[in-house]
Amino acid sequence: MSTRPPAAAIDQLKELPLPIPPFSYTPQTWGWWVVLAIVLAAGLGYALFAWRRWQRERYRREALQRLSQLDASLAVPEQRLSALRELPELLKRVALSMPDSPPVQSLSGAHWQEFLQQRARFALPEQFAERLQTLAYAPDAQVQAIGAEELSTLLQTSRRWIEAHHVAV
Repeated sequence: MSTRPPAAAIDQLKELPLPIPPFSYTPQTWGWWVVLAIVLAAGLGYALFAWRRWQRERYRREALQRLSQLDASLAVPEQRLSALRELPELLKRVALSMPDSPPVQSLSGAHWQEFLQQRARFALPEQFAERLQTLAYAPDAQVQAIGAEELSTLLQTSRRWIEAHHVAV
């Protein structure tokens, strides 16, 4: 008779331990801790800068959202006149909401056109301020008679000015 050891059962098997790495993953010198601190400080500084800029640009986002609502209101005949009347007011509110808060409350006509042109990063149409003044103060019939092409140009120029006007901070 032969003496064979009994067959090992699967439940008697043990997992082999994982080998210990030959080196530590933690930095060994204080210089790496300094580098880590600098990188974290730079990342935190950038995040703070980006958050403050995002907060400072809030008025632009809200104005662009309102301009989109006005654009949609132009398609509804009952809301067209009030939407047209609100466009100049929206641009004035944007100018008043700028972080450097320029004194624009009393600007109109050529002075308003000059202000808009100074802050624009592109050339505005010659009669832009006059068209805005027409929207704000002309009789209802004259405002309703504005053509679709001219209205489209006004809205595009207004959107572009809101998106890209220069703010001196």
